Amino acid sequence: MNTISILVLFPLLASIAVFLVRKDAVRNIIVRVCAFTTGILTLFVVCRYFKDGISLSFANRNTIDMIIAFVEVLIAAYIILIGIKNKKYIVSIFAAVQTTLILWFEFTQKHGIDVQSDIVFDRLSAVMVLIVGCIGSLILIYTVGYMKWYHVHHEEYKERKSFFFSEIFLFLFAMFGLVLSNNLLWMYFCWELTSLCSYLLIGYTKTPEAVNNSFRALAINLGGGLAFASAIVFIGMNFKTLELSVLTVLKPELMVLIPVFLLCIAALTKSAQMPFSSWLLGAMVAPTPSSALLHSATMVKAGVYLLIRLAPLLAGTSVGKVITLLGAVTFFVNSIIAISKSDAKKILAYSTISNLGLIVACAGIGSQESLWAAILLLIFHSISKSLLFLTAGSVEHQIGSRNVEDMDILMQVSRRLSGYMIVGIAGMFLAPFGMLISKWVAMKAFIDSNNILTVIILGYGSATTLFYWTKWMGKLVSNANRKDHIKHTFHIDEEIPIFIHAVLVVLSCFTFPLISEYVLVPYLSGLFGPGVSMPLGISDVNIMLIMLSMLLILPISFIPIYKSDRRRIVPVYMAGENTGDNESFYGALHAKRKVKLHNWYMESFFGVKKLAFWSNVLSIVIILVGVLLLIGGITK
Repeated sequence: MNTISILVLFPLLASIAVFLVRKDAVRNIIVRVCAFTTGILTLFVVCRYFKDGISLSFANRNTIDMIIAFVEVLIAAYIILIGIKNKKYIVSIFAAVQTTLILWFEFTQKHGIDVQSDIVFDRLSAVMVLIVGCIGSLILIYTVGYMKWYHVHHEEYKERKSFFFSEIFLFLFAMFGLVLSNNLLWMYFCWELTSLCSYLLIGYTKTPEAVNNSFRALAINLGGGLAFASAIVFIGMNFKTLELSVLTVLKPELMVLIPVFLLCIAALTKSAQMPFSSWLLGAMVAPTPSSALLHSATMVKAGVYLLIRLAPLLAGTSVGKVITLLGAVTFFVNSIIAISKSDAKKILAYSTISNLGLIVACAGIGSQESLWAAILLLIFHSISKSLLFLTAGSVEHQIGSRNVEDMDILMQVSRRLSGYMIVGIAGMFLAPFGMLISKWVAMKAFIDSNNILTVIILGYGSATTLFYWTKWMGKLVSNANRKDHIKHTFHIDEEIPIFIHAVLVVLSCFTFPLISEYVLVPYLSGLFGPGVSMPLGISDVNIMLIMLSMLLILPISFIPIYKSDRRRIVPVYMAGENTGDNESFYGALHAKRKVKLHNWYMESFFGVKKLAFWSNVLSIVIILVGVLLLIGGITK
């Protein structure tokens, strides 16, 4: 058995082992060991195959196909039953139709179709494997500490920790299989398995809200799965192949663009693009580790990963233009809606959808520059957003709230946690961190491709991100409520992964020229031929690195400068004489008033009720235009 197979199967075995153990102490040790082993295996596989890559074909493919088909039937039967039981008939219909379609194709139409490469490991696969394996392992270790406190703060929820850890390991198995599969049938199986894991984790607490949101996520993703299954059948019957690598080198003719459009629909549902974004927003009811792993760093990246793979077929086509416009609208609208939110997880959810929209738009353009930006955005966003989700979960344990308005006391509660969160926020929007670098290149790619409308949308959408990130960061550094606060323990299982995430955010920014030279340029050269280079000039890179180096002085503000600090701490100045508690002041006629510092969220202007409906309508119209263009091409 080769090391890639071991990497894929190890999380599955870990999932079974963790599920069978009920004692917390023993299970926590197993989770830590398995998470660490997964991380080591990930690094070993990437180091071994990074330079030359590898394509694998399995002699026992028919046996594997039969096992997959059997498991697909079991999953479909389970979904049909829970759909009927909970009167969510749409999920039962989707599961029945797509499973029947795939089984019909496998047992009646697949004969004679040969697959040369079941698994393909290249530079893009390496990026995704690192994100899934390393970020996933860190989140698993964080989860050990997080879940110790989760049920203390939420006694009303039934404790099912073994189930929770097991599902996360099962999800890692599905994601490894998804990003490494070149066989579309195998990719489809892993694709649907991630949807099932998402459903189970969103519904972990079994509250009515969690159950409804989990079924919404399942319904939307199964709808995308039906599009995926239809694409597989179309490709197999018309082109006699089931290999993604073969599909992407075909000429972008009408008969090719039809299954490509179906695959794009599947990718849009998985990446929660409008009008399919509501499932990701509802997924925020799940415990924070699942939000960080599935709904920010990895699962939602599966959709944009597929679009990046399909990008050579999207460049300059009607389907590509539809995808670009849809991504741009999603980016802009969700950036605006995020302004109106004060709940940290909701801000992160809308920001995630928004940034995924930008990656989708870049993939739709399909040029060298846009794909360079898309892959770099994928890397930086995965690390920074995972860090922010983890810190948001720990903050909720520390201060009992995840409302941004309550985080002005965080400096007094945990300066280290505040620092980690500030690093994550800076990584999302400040110069010269990676997200801004990527947006710069994306803007250049849109200009070079004459997508003026997309340039305008990107410009305004990027500007709106300043509103919610600066409001959040401002609360963290305002230090407004300086009253004594009970100190909470920042668990080491939580802090170590968060610290490593923060280091990775900074390190990835310093090393982005190396990432470009050894990852992006070689991968893009394989697509576009020799002559691909980094879109940024050397002088631009040097300026960014100098700016980043200057930011290293930031940690000084979080450590004591003097061994014995004798500086006098004076009362905070307010709109009148401080009463002495730093929370109130004497106003007119010596009236005692409570000081309030509150951000303006402009709910009446940018709230969901104002924007979501018409934005979804616009997105549906864009998709229908794409369908009509394809139908028009067929009838000609």
